[in-house]
Amino acid sequence: MRQSSSPQIATDTVSGGGTKSRFSSLTPIPRTVWILGWMMFLINLAFVMIYSLSGVYLKTVVGVATIWIGLLEGVAEGASYAMKLFSGMASDYLKRRKLIMVWGYALMVLSKPVLALSHSFGIVFCARLMERFGNGIQATPRDALVGDIAPKDRKGACYGLKRSLGTFGSCIGGVVSIFAIKWTDGNFNQVFWLATIPATLAFLILIFAVRDPKKSVHSALSSEIALPAPKRRHPIQWADFARLGRPYWMLMIVVSVFMLARVSETFLVLHAHQNFDLPLHQVPLIMILYNATYSLSSYPVGLFSDRMNRYWFLAMGIVFLIAADLLMASANSLTGIMIGVALWGVQMGAAQNVFLALIAEMVPEDLRGTGFGFFYLIGSITAVLAGLCAGSIAGVYGEGTTFLVSGIVAAVSLVILGLIMGYKDKEEQSKPTSKKAK
Repeated sequence: MRQSSSPQIATDTVSGGGTKSRFSSLTPIPRTVWILGWMMFLINLAFVMIYSLSGVYLKTVVGVATIWIGLLEGVAEGASYAMKLFSGMASDYLKRRKLIMVWGYALMVLSKPVLALSHSFGIVFCARLMERFGNGIQATPRDALVGDIAPKDRKGACYGLKRSLGTFGSCIGGVVSIFAIKWTDGNFNQVFWLATIPATLAFLILIFAVRDPKKSVHSALSSEIALPAPKRRHPIQWADFARLGRPYWMLMIVVSVFMLARVSETFLVLHAHQNFDLPLHQVPLIMILYNATYSLSSYPVGLFSDRMNRYWFLAMGIVFLIAADLLMASANSLTGIMIGVALWGVQMGAAQNVFLALIAEMVPEDLRGTGFGFFYLIGSITAVLAGLCAGSIAGVYGEGTTFLVSGIVAAVSLVILGLIMGYKDKEEQSKPTSKKAK
């Protein structure tokens, strides 16, 4: 790894014998990263307009039991993560990220009218599955595209900026949903129709403003960063999995346990609405607060993780998740719930972007989409398990117990991360002095 194990901000020596912080001479973030970020802003705005209300809609209007809501969320997220593996491998093979993203965005846009026309669990299930399939198809090529064009010293910042803009859209989506549910007099289906507008705008931006950097040497992106020579296509082989590297697969062990602790945000909403009498028109406040702290923490974490040991930021994210779980499980007022929700957003900003930045710099460039794909595949398996377990526990023991179990699982992932960090330190110390000097 190129990062020092010491959590100190690096400095550059300048003429005259002084030093200056490397933050003063950072490589600019590519324009395409900003475009992708604003696309995420719009698509997340549309998603949260629906997602912040979907749990209550299923429970109060459609009449679905909590365990089935948990299963729906788990299967939907699982489908999304599973498609991320397929789309990542396909984008590595085709060497074209945008083409696959277009198909994903098209599905996400089409899912909105289907959901707006729904009046039964079956149609809601189909709409959610369509939306999550689309999200899975576009997400890995998008993340790989950021890795392709991000300067080596700014990968964390690029992923953090993209995520901050995306989650800011989620925050605004919660605000819009509050006004929309009031404006429509509680008509969920009309709100779902309105969500089609920002989703369509995001799709149009993708079509007209994003270019595949490897498609042509005359690409608009080629001026942003030097691109490697085109490589011959070859199908993914078993040997490529080993090429991902031992550090990558060790990180995936942490991912598999950590993701199991992350229950769906739907349970944050249900916990506040059902157990603390949060009024319907204020339900989106949960997603607003969650996405606000997620957005505000993402870019700073990405920026500083470029200068410090990323693994410490990952550990910090897990600690925030444990704290959020304990607060959600023990809260006896809405204030406690809100603090827990805020910490839940911080842990997402701290952990999610660090995972992505670590993968981007760990795996070979020609396997970057595959590396992200396996990350999401592991997440798909754990998402189904987490959703099903969370729904079952909440249905029998209540949402508070669900968060308590989540905290225990998160603590196990923190122990595993500590063991891996200790192993990496010993491995670094065992290297010959001459190699360290290099």
